[in-house]
Amino acid sequence: QVQLVESGGGLVQPGGSLRLSCAASGRIFSINDMGWFRQAPGKQRELVAVVTSAGSTTVADFVKGRCSISRDNAKNTLFLEMNSLKPEDTAVYYCNAGISTGWNTGYADYWGQGTQVTVSS
Repeated sequence: QVQLVESGGGLVQPGGSLRLSCAASGRIFSINDMGWFRQAPGKQRELVAVVTSAGSTTVADFVKGRCSISRDNAKNTLFLEMNSLKPEDTAVYYCNAGISTGWNTGYADYWGQGTQVTVSS
């Protein structure tokens, strides 16, 4: 009933930039926090950045100053702008959102399928 679809990943050279998008669709009543996570091979999934419904943002220290998160509430879309990318940023990036599907329904956790980001020369 609810889908999160990421886009914008790809291969980029060190120092380059990418903009990831995540579009939420389906039976959506409201969206709470939205965030980006990433998982590199052999490592645990980790939080990259999160934005609340009011627009407050938190960015992980390892990307602070290089990444910014934003959302378009009218379009139920989440963005991650990444600059000065490093090889260690290589990972699958996942979109996450707390979504309510009805006025009397609590928020449930939804995940996208992930988009690969590879930073390599």
